[in-house]
Amino acid sequence: MSLSLYFFAALFLPLFPLSMAFNQGFARLRRPWLRVLLVLLWPQIGGLIISQANGPVPGWIAGWALLTAALYAYRAIALREVGLWIGFVATSAWALLWIGVAEPDLLYLRALSFSLPLALMCLLTGFMESRLGAAHTSLGGGLAASAPRFAALFAIAILAAVATPIFPGFFTLLATVLGQALAAPATALIVVLVWLLWTWSGARLLHGIVVGEPREVGVEDMTTTATWVYAAGFVALALMGIKLGGMLL
Repeated sequence: MSLSLYFFAALFLPLFPLSMAFNQGFARLRRPWLRVLLVLLWPQIGGLIISQANGPVPGWIAGWALLTAALYAYRAIALREVGLWIGFVATSAWALLWIGVAEPDLLYLRALSFSLPLALMCLLTGFMESRLGAAHTSLGGGLAASAPRFAALFAIAILAAVATPIFPGFFTLLATVLGQALAAPATALIVVLVWLLWTWSGARLLHGIVVGEPREVGVEDMTTTATWVYAAGFVALALMGIKLGGMLL
């Protein structure tokens, strides 16, 4: 029975090829708030299913999770559409939740640590699509000059999404690496590699959208009020990260 539950959970803590269900659904959604709900709720369903299973997670599932995380992290490097990038990084991050899943009480928090920054990115992507018609690097960069408030928030969102200190994903990954360093050093090394691939892909996305020559056609920037609301959200994320670090480390 537990094995059947684990396979069902692999749909929501996505493991390839079951991960295609989430990514296809996420790509089809166009409303930012629907994407936010999907990003927040999808892994929580997986955590709920795992909590009903009896017995430890088989080691081969952990290996499957590592391969999935590495595959999607590597594929994210080539992506230029922000929405697809969010989906691939989410899949890669949630797959890593299978590592150290022996603590189901913390699984929900660990999932949130990855999902919340991506949820904010969904909202910012919606803003970009409303202003430019799409969120893609082919539209040209230079938003740092033409829409500086949005560009600053977008840069912070990417830093949070790729688990930069002091955001919560950083502490989840650090706890995973430290927990595997002695018992399974190869696993810890792969997790670090996945982390580096996220950072690489995020830097390429940031370079294609934020930096560069200003756009010839002006872009309406985010309002001051909305900027402060998002800034407060990122401060809350940082505080959550510090709190989570105290619980996990």
